[in-house]
This record gives sequence, structure tokens and C-alpha cells, in this order.
Amino acid sequence: QVQLVESGGGLVQAGGSLRLSCAASGRTFSSYAMGWLRQVPGKEREFVAAISWRGRTTYYADSVKGRFTISRDNAKNTVYLQMNSLKPEDTAVYYCAKDREPRGLGSKETQFGSWGQGTQVTVSS
Repeated sequence: QVQLVESGGGLVQAGGSLRLSCAASGRTFSSYAMGWLRQVPGKEREFVAAISWRGRTTYYADSVKGRFTISRDNAKNTVYLQMNSLKPEDTAVYYCAKDREPRGLGSKETQFGSWGQGTQVTVSS
């Protein structure tokens, strides 16, 4: 069973930047698309970004397009989310997730099967 551990969250002022990291255990990380999702209390979890298993294609929610960048380093079993020009509405718990099926391209339709514990991102106005 894969384990995903997020880090890098925190408190930042509007307009600032944060870089989230997600370290995965296991030897199969490089075979799966990965994603980032976020959740605000009382609301459903929201798709943010996804990256294909080889890292060649990425997909973003319209709300973060042009501000966030997802990337991965398969040698380090790690996926990243660089967040720039942060807005108060980006405040949420951010989760890293792994596709259920191998060799996927990653999109908002991806069925994620493994999740991390989440990391809090708070953007003050």
C-alpha cells in the first residue's frame, strides 16, 4: 500500500507563493498519474491539478491555471505543486493523490485511489 506524505503548507499573504511537496513510498510511483486536490470545511473536495505518469502532460482547474504548476521527480518519488499569486480563496487543505490505474494521463476525471493526510494552506488578505 502506497503512502503519501504532503509538506510545505503554511500561512502566506495574498500574492505570495508556496511550494507543496508529496513524497510517496513504494516502487510503483513512476507508473501512476498524480494529482493535487483541495478541500474547504463544509465543501466537497475540489480538483486542482494532475500530471501524467511520465510527467509529459499536465491538467489544471480553471481557477488555478496560470498560477499553479504541478511537476514530478520520479527518481525521488515526489510530486510538487508550485503555487504563485496566491489568493485568499486558495485557502484550503491540500491533498496529494495517486491514480487507481497505472499509466494514466491525469485529469479532473482521474479516479484517485490513494490520498495523503493533507497540508493546510492559508492565504491572508
